Amino acid sequence: MAFVGKKFPNISVDAMNEMGDTFKVNVLDEAVKNKKKVLLFWYPKDFTFVCPTELHAFQEAMAEFEKRNTIIIGASCDTPEVHFAWLSTAKDNGGIEGVTYPLLADSNRNLSKVLGILDITSETYDEGTDSLQLEGDNVTYRATYLIDEEGTVQHEGINNMPLGRNVQEFLRLIDALAHVQEKGEVCPANWEDGKDAMTADRSGVADYLASH
Repeated sequence: MAFVGKKFPNISVDAMNEMGDTFKVNVLDEAVKNKKKVLLFWYPKDFTFVCPTELHAFQEAMAEFEKRNTIIIGASCDTPEVHFAWLSTAKDNGGIEGVTYPLLADSNRNLSKVLGILDITSETYDEGTDSLQLEGDNVTYRATYLIDEEGTVQHEGINNMPLGRNVQEFLRLIDALAHVQEKGEVCPANWEDGKDAMTADRSGVADYLASH
């Protein structure tokens, strides 16, 4: 299910921080009430291999996101307790000690089901056991959402499990969104902050292509 151009789902989810506090986070509210952009990234599981590299990479770029009026939120289907155990584990032991942004604990899959990002290859109903049989790990892919200050999803991307993300690309996307919001121009291929954008009409495209 694609959410680009739509409001992010209005669903509250348990979350954990590095202090061991459990609280509710509603991503839509975080954007709208705080008048900030939100970069929400999902990863498959705590205590795995690619995942900690991503969480540390987002942490290392926190100052850059804050400069851009953007909140970072991580998320998986692990419980708050497992999140805290991982947050309390040293980096050199595969942990994410030092991560300061909140981690959603969508252990009931309420939000990830609505987003359609769970690794479920098939669902079958077993009449004999009166149960639903799932094929797949029932954890999330590496899904990423950029939500604007009005709660509208401006970017949605999903990577398969082995494919780690490039944090710099999300900073570029946020810069592009800010440029569109402030200047009313559109951002062409490979645009970066400080480069030429263009007007969304034939003359704008022609002028841009002629000068590049």
